[in-house]
Amino acid sequence: MSPSFNCIGLIGKYGDPSIRGILLTLSKYLKQHQFRIMVDESSADLLADEGLEVGSRRQIGESCDLVIVIGGDGSLLNVARSLADYEVPLMGINQGRLGFLADVTPAGMIEKLDEILWGSYLEEDRILLHATTERNGMRINESFALNDVVVHKWNIGRMIEFDTYINGLFVNTLRSDGIIVATPTGSTAYALSSGGPILHPKLNAMVLVPVSPHTMSNRPIVIDGDSHVEIRVKDSNPFHAQVTCDGQINLDLAAGDLIKIRKHDKKIRLIHPANHDHYMVLRAKLQWGGRLDY
Repeated sequence: MSPSFNCIGLIGKYGDPSIRGILLTLSKYLKQHQFRIMVDESSADLLADEGLEVGSRRQIGESCDLVIVIGGDGSLLNVARSLADYEVPLMGINQGRLGFLADVTPAGMIEKLDEILWGSYLEEDRILLHATTERNGMRINESFALNDVVVHKWNIGRMIEFDTYINGLFVNTLRSDGIIVATPTGSTAYALSSGGPILHPKLNAMVLVPVSPHTMSNRPIVIDGDSHVEIRVKDSNPFHAQVTCDGQINLDLAAGDLIKIRKHDKKIRLIHPANHDHYMVLRAKLQWGGRLDY
């Protein structure tokens, strides 16, 4: 047994019974090799007959040395936010095609686990964003984001207007469909489809990408990862804008609301197979051509 991993957490895609077979295979494999197993409460019903230890996200974060997430990149984003304060390593098993984050397939997971659990793997630290929203000087919401924090219109066919500040310095007033503040991890998500650059995951950086700006001279800006970003909504019509974290957490915004975004003081630890190749993943996901073997 690898000295790094003794207790393994299993978290499946919420509300998806199709992952039961993968969970069952994993639990039997881990029991065979005498690992302690803790199953997330949302996945426990799928393994009710296996007699496994069940834990909350908090208990998993406090007890486990590794968490295996079964689902896809969206599931891993959800787990990463909920375990942000525990810095427990995460490994993703993707039900479908190769993912940017969940990069182990069900067909190859036992072979990869044989390598990873016995010490042959790559570990990456990923930046996590912490976003707070203030209204009339009072904090009304806070959340984490591994991919991006997005301020955007949601129920109108026109642009919204907001001011952007970096480290207390005024940058611009932007009229657009929104603005994306993305980590290097999120640079290949919504930010990429909006014309942003691809950032290598190891960079300590953020990128600000305007979404369909009124003035075409507005371009993405790459800034230091330790910067503090502030976005103040100027739209005069209430609740025509939202702030969204990782496309999964939404909050309606009113004129004058202030969104503060900074790097969280803890990072997300991702575990990859030893032969992980970031550029191969880019070739596969973005269909650049060339060799796609993994």
